[in-house]
Parts: sequence; C-alpha cells; structure tokens
Amino acid sequence: MTSISAELGGKRLELVKGIVPTASRVAVLHDPADRSNVLLLKGLQEAAPALGLTLQPLEVRELGEFEGAFIAISRERADALFGAPGVLTFEHQKTVVGLAAKSRIPTLWGHRQFVDVGGLMSYAVNFYDQCRRAATYVDQILKGAKPGDLPVQQPTKFEFILNLKTAKALGLTVPPTLLARADEVIE
Repeated sequence: MTSISAELGGKRLELVKGIVPTASRVAVLHDPADRSNVLLLKGLQEAAPALGLTLQPLEVRELGEFEGAFIAISRERADALFGAPGVLTFEHQKTVVGLAAKSRIPTLWGHRQFVDVGGLMSYAVNFYDQCRRAATYVDQILKGAKPGDLPVQQPTKFEFILNLKTAKALGLTVPPTLLARADEVIE
C-alpha cells in the first residue's frame, strides 16, 4: 500500500480557495528530503496557476526550522498554508499546528491527525481504509503468497475533515457548500 497522494494538489488548493476565496498566495511547508513531499510540491505547482494562486515553498528539514518558516509566512503575507504530510511534520504535529494557530493562518494539512489536534482542515488518504485493505494482503501472505509478487496499491478513499472550532478562532466563515463536502466536521 502507498499513501503518496501527489495527484491531490488541485483538489487541495480548491479547498484552500473554498475557505479563503480571496487567497492568492499559499505557503507550502515541506521537507525536500522526503521524496513524497517533492512529488506533492510538483503537483501543487502544476495546479496553482489554474486557480490564480502563487505558491511559497518553505523547506523544513528539522524541528528548529519550523519557527523560521512561520516567520517567513507572515513576512511574505501568505493567505493560507498547506502542510505537506511526512515523517517530520507528523512527528511534530502539535508544534506546527500551534505555530499555525499563533500565526493565525488558515491551514490545510496532509493528514487528518493534524485536524484532530486543532488544525483547520485536511484532505488526505483515509488511513483506516488503507489498513482494512492491507488486511487482505496479510491474509494472502499467510496463505503462501510472496510479498514481492503483490502489486503496490494506490489509495482509493480520501477524506475531507474540517474543524469548525478552529475556523471560528481564525474568524473564518465556512461556506455551506464547503461544509456539505466535509466527510467529518469537528465542532
């Protein structure tokens, strides 16, 4: 199973525009050492022009670089932020969600767990579905299949999670159409 979701760039940027319709500049917090982040940034860059967006890529390679990235976001006056999913951001999710809240920047995250700890919203692979699908592979391996013979499977189910409490704290009005698209709303 893979959770690489670089092809979601356009959909993710559409959701950013849905919550901040006037957005023209979106910062992208990513780790250039993470190959999936490189692919994700490329997908976002391809989708941004059609939505009238300019991206502000911000590289972070370690915990100590997050604060500087958020200073750059404020200095460059980004209207919103996309936090790329990866080991680095996931490991420090409370820190980066806290910095986003302190900076008062609307943020779309690449994992639902960021929304669970107070982030604004996420559009990502449904990992619970991935685990259910992985069980079929476990079953096949236990019945003698060679793991190397099993094909890599792309994710098939994605979810949009929205935190209304965070939206309210940011002074955002969530359009009813965006609210209706949410798979889960945290109140």
